[in-house]
Amino acid sequence: MAVLELKTRGLAPTSLVLRPPSAANSAAPGGGAGSATNPDAGPDLRRKWKGFTISRVVGRKGLMLFTRHLATLLKAGLPLHRALQVLARAERNRSFQEVILCLAEAISSGSNLADGFRQSPRVFDELYRSMITAGEAGGVLDLVLDRLARFLERNDRIKGRIKAAMTYPVIILTVACGILSGLVVFVVPKFQLIFSGVLKGQPLPPLTQLVLDVSNFSHHHLVAAIGLLLLAGLAGRQVRRTPLGTRIADWVQIKSPIFGDFLLKAAIARFARTFGALLASGVPILEALEITRATSGNVHVSTALKVVHERVKGGGMVAPALEESGIFPHLVSSMIGVGEETGALADMLGRVADIYDEEVDNAVAALTAMIEPIMILLMALLVGVIVIALFLPMAGILQHLQ
Repeated sequence: MAVLELKTRGLAPTSLVLRPPSAANSAAPGGGAGSATNPDAGPDLRRKWKGFTISRVVGRKGLMLFTRHLATLLKAGLPLHRALQVLARAERNRSFQEVILCLAEAISSGSNLADGFRQSPRVFDELYRSMITAGEAGGVLDLVLDRLARFLERNDRIKGRIKAAMTYPVIILTVACGILSGLVVFVVPKFQLIFSGVLKGQPLPPLTQLVLDVSNFSHHHLVAAIGLLLLAGLAGRQVRRTPLGTRIADWVQIKSPIFGDFLLKAAIARFARTFGALLASGVPILEALEITRATSGNVHVSTALKVVHERVKGGGMVAPALEESGIFPHLVSSMIGVGEETGALADMLGRVADIYDEEVDNAVAALTAMIEPIMILLMALLVGVIVIALFLPMAGILQHLQ
């Protein structure tokens, strides 16, 4: 078996040494059976699969490129084991290279690709593994990998649009906070010295007194204020992780007046894209609903899909259950109902995802166009309040001088 395996790799073994079982898992010295592996793959190929607990072995873009390249190599007729070795040599991320090499090792030992992916759940999620399992079972692994790559690309595009929509307001808000902090900490105390020297204890306008009080607090308790903000942020993060906190935060996300509609459309697009990709890959509908529910990203969408799962498990249809959930719009349930009646549910889900992807694009453009003047106006308003507060006492000073 070893000779046949080496010959299939294009190697000509000159000698084979049988090692005892205790040494089977250790790296072989030069000249043994372990040294007769592919020299291009390097010694890492001989490492056995140990499973990875690293939380961030590879990013979304790296996983997307790996999937796309693997699909391309398989379509070109390259054997799976050889394709994984080629990708491992081209990978610059050492941790992910180790994952790919161990995948190649698992394939060469007789395992299938889905079993290899299951050894690293932090790299390949349940959605990824389920689609690969269905592709291997149906003998269309290259098509499923191509579909999975397109799915990851579209998901990454949606997340990029969301991040782009949020980046500009964050930058403007950061600049505004920096300007306000500079005025309050450095400029306002100078005016306070002028007021105390000229007005000699006369009462200041309420707005001016408020700005001076804020400046005094920031000047003397800045470290404590930053500490309180950090503690509040950590406390909010811990509360967000609780079931009740998650439900409240997700409800605020989809019901907020500015971002709610935008985030709900993104969640619907993600649901339709995931569900449709799983069904098109041959995953059973109940399992596809369970995976989609686990990867929904919003607890209220997940709850609605759980009800849908129970209805379908009892013999019901998907569309009526979605309609009753109150989360999904009528357009989604009606289009899915047409897909169920015509037997083209996966295609109809893809169309729903395309529609809401376009809605997300339009929402991003409208949100960016709306937020830009609002943030500029807000920053001008805050700076103007401070300036007016500082110059209000000037009228009293001028009258005193006259």
